[in-house]
Amino acid sequence: MGSVEDSKRIVQVAGVGLAANVALSALKIGVGAACASQTLVADGVHSFSDAATDIAVMVGSRFWSAPSDEEHPYGHRRIETIVTLFIGVALLMVGFEIVVHSVSLYLKGEFPPPPGAAAVLVALVSIGIKERLYRWTNAEGKRLQSPALVANAWHHRSDALSTLPALAALVAANVRPDWNFVDMLGAVLVSLFVFRSAVAIAWPCLQELGDSAAPRPVTLLVGDALRSVEGVEQVHQLRTRRVGSSLYCDVHIVVDGDIPVREGHRIADAARDAVLAEVPAVIEVLVHVDPDDDSEMDSRGREA
Repeated sequence: MGSVEDSKRIVQVAGVGLAANVALSALKIGVGAACASQTLVADGVHSFSDAATDIAVMVGSRFWSAPSDEEHPYGHRRIETIVTLFIGVALLMVGFEIVVHSVSLYLKGEFPPPPGAAAVLVALVSIGIKERLYRWTNAEGKRLQSPALVANAWHHRSDALSTLPALAALVAANVRPDWNFVDMLGAVLVSLFVFRSAVAIAWPCLQELGDSAAPRPVTLLVGDALRSVEGVEQVHQLRTRRVGSSLYCDVHIVVDGDIPVREGHRIADAARDAVLAEVPAVIEVLVHVDPDDDSEMDSRGREA
């Protein structure tokens, strides 16, 4: 991910999500107020939190796809990491809010009156739309290799999940007014799914910001691509780092010490091209050439 076309597509997908979130929020709050349903009104207010992440993705994508400049020679891809982490933290806050609000209502004994069929219908429509948004946004995020868009998709699903206890409460309130406690119990259970999604989204971002290496299988692929180049005798001191959805690599290769400098440079270029061709996640490779008679090689790093 990173082309201008991909960035535009990300903005389009997030824009659809933003429009849907605003429309659903207005619908829930309007119908909830008309039906005197505190649960539906609260769920509508919660839906507005999704709009913030949609805006974050739309604005962030315009920055992380920008080319490198003097102040950012490695580009702006870490902005995507920051946006994705923001969405993960937002999910954690939403989960916490659900638990606190539900427990508070239960302790106070504040249960909404029977809301009517219209409120139930709105909740069902909201769940259907948000689940559809999740699947579409998630598919587009994976196709565009955008963690921020995938994270935003999970926020859509979290909103659908958080509506489930509201729906249960609305149905229970219509059937048996004394079953309103289902809303509180369901909200706490849903919060566990929200927490799980938040951790799955935020943890890779924290690893990247901590300069963790690429997964071992990816590192092995890079090493295999380097060794496939004619003239590369050995590969060592291979290092990788994550930058957004992409990877940067730097590596030392050993070549025949008697060949001309020009030939060594050609081999290094071929090694770089091989990695870029074989491992799509890698967007840049810095190759250092060592002659095979370099006695210091063993002390600098083991073979990758």
